[in-house]
Amino acid sequence: MTITDTTPRVWPACLNCYNNGRLVGQWVDCTDVSDVTITSLHDGFRGPYSGCEVIWCIDHENLPVKGEIGLAEAGRWGDCFEEADPDQWPAVCAWVSSGCYIAEGTGDIPSMSQFEDAYQGQWDSFDDYATQLAEGIALTDDWPEEAQRYFNWEAWSRDLAFDYTVMDAPDGGVFVFRNC
Repeated sequence: MTITDTTPRVWPACLNCYNNGRLVGQWVDCTDVSDVTITSLHDGFRGPYSGCEVIWCIDHENLPVKGEIGLAEAGRWGDCFEEADPDQWPAVCAWVSSGCYIAEGTGDIPSMSQFEDAYQGQWDSFDDYATQLAEGIALTDDWPEEAQRYFNWEAWSRDLAFDYTVMDAPDGGVFVFRNC
C-alpha cells in the first residue's frame, strides 16, 4: 500500500529577490505559513537584501488552485486543511476542482460545512453509490415483484447522476458529491 502525503504546501519566496533573479524561498506546509517572515526566508542566503518586503507563493502542491497565491490565502488553505479530515483532503480538492462547490467568503476556500453536507463518500463507481442509496431508502421494497424485476436500474442511476457531481479519486474509484 502506497501512502501519499496530501498536506498542502506552498513555496513562498521573496518577491524582490525573485524579480532580481535570486531564488530565495522554501517549502512550507500551509498550516505553518504564519511563521514565514522575510527574515526567515533569507536565512542561509547571502545578502544584501534592500527592498525585500513582499512574500509571494510562487508554487504549491496539494491545493486545487492554479497559479500563484498570496501568503494569506495559503494560510486560509492551511486552516481549511486542519478543519478537514486529512483522509478526506483529496475529496475536498476534487470538490473544489469540480467547480461545483460552495466557497467560504469571496475566494476559492471551500465551506467545510457545505462539503460535509455534499460529500457522499468514495465509491468504485457512481452506480455502486446509486445501488447503495436505493437499498438504504428501500426504494423498491414495497413494489410488486414483477415491477422490481422490470425496473430499469441503469436509467434510474443515469437520471440520479444529474443531482450529483462525480470526480475521479486519485487512488481509484470516484468521489460523489450531492449538488448544492
